[in-house]
Amino acid sequence: MQIKSRFDHFNINVQDLDRSLAFYDRALGLKEIKRKEAADGRYILAYLGDGETGFRLELTWLRDHAATPYELGENESHLCVRVGDYDAVREYHRQMGCICYENHEMGLYFIADPDDYWIEVLPVK
Repeated sequence: MQIKSRFDHFNINVQDLDRSLAFYDRALGLKEIKRKEAADGRYILAYLGDGETGFRLELTWLRDHAATPYELGENESHLCVRVGDYDAVREYHRQMGCICYENHEMGLYFIADPDDYWIEVLPVK
């Protein structure tokens, strides 16, 4: 059997949904496009979009999660975005204080969100 699939979304769990929504809007221009809330309030799913592709980032907030940070292991999995005017965006992220790693030889850098998830930033080709 050969399966034909397409990407739909990527999920991360967050401690403070409002803080994360503000970060993704300010740092990457991602806007909330859909929300699902449990009737009993135990979770909120907020889907973010870039306005250009159908790919969505799902932010999951869980009411009953302990007030401690999520365990991210070695943080080797990551989201990647491409931006126009790469140098200006990198300077903006530097001013925000969210750059956590740069590799000038490869022409990329990473920013960290409020829960310490890493997002790779590349220029549009």
